[in-house]
Amino acid sequence: MSDTLPYKRILLKLGGESLCGSENFGIDDTILSKLAEEIKEVQGLGVQIAIVIGGGNIFRGGPATEKGMDRTTADYMGMLATVINALALQDALERTGVYTRVLTAIEMHEIAEPYIRRRAIRHLEKGRIVIFAAGTGNPYFTTDTAASLRALEIQADVILKATKVDGVYDKDPMTHEDAKRFGELTYLEVLEKGLKVMDTTAISMCMDNKLPIIVFDLFKEGNLKQVVQGAPLGTLVK
Repeated sequence: MSDTLPYKRILLKLGGESLCGSENFGIDDTILSKLAEEIKEVQGLGVQIAIVIGGGNIFRGGPATEKGMDRTTADYMGMLATVINALALQDALERTGVYTRVLTAIEMHEIAEPYIRRRAIRHLEKGRIVIFAAGTGNPYFTTDTAASLRALEIQADVILKATKVDGVYDKDPMTHEDAKRFGELTYLEVLEKGLKVMDTTAISMCMDNKLPIIVFDLFKEGNLKQVVQGAPLGTLVK
């Protein structure tokens, strides 16, 4: 592992929507394969990589709840969607020759290992990529919160929040041409301004434990590698 890298162990937070391409649903194998190659390249630098992935490309609990579904049921369905994405990403990574383990917060021994903190750390130390699935295993908590929790548990150096835009803006850059991008923010600024970096529980956990977050554009080729190497891309929250 290179001593020059600013981050030796990272937690990469992926939204489920990052896998679906232009269809806005399901899994696009081309995108999945490209993502796997970029992650493999970063691991080749000597970085230990853990991943938390959402399930929004398959099922979102919020809209289902608004239509009358029980919140707890909807959240558990969302957790299962994250397992599907985790297995798909594991398969794509292993096709590139990278050893990968999926650890789930809900036990399902036939397809994945149960989440055990020491086992997860040992996998990372052995050079395996670890994918955390099923959120925290509890309803009412998002995968953002799961990412913060797992990052703290494995003592990650940083959370890399992958998005479709190149950082955090004061308003939606897709619909406002005058949207301003922030190069750096404090946790309190994120909370006070109501910026949609991660949910408030996740931000508060990172703030209490001084865990930095970098929000960056996942879809620009090479960005993940550059961020890990310390390039000033995206928005740093610290």
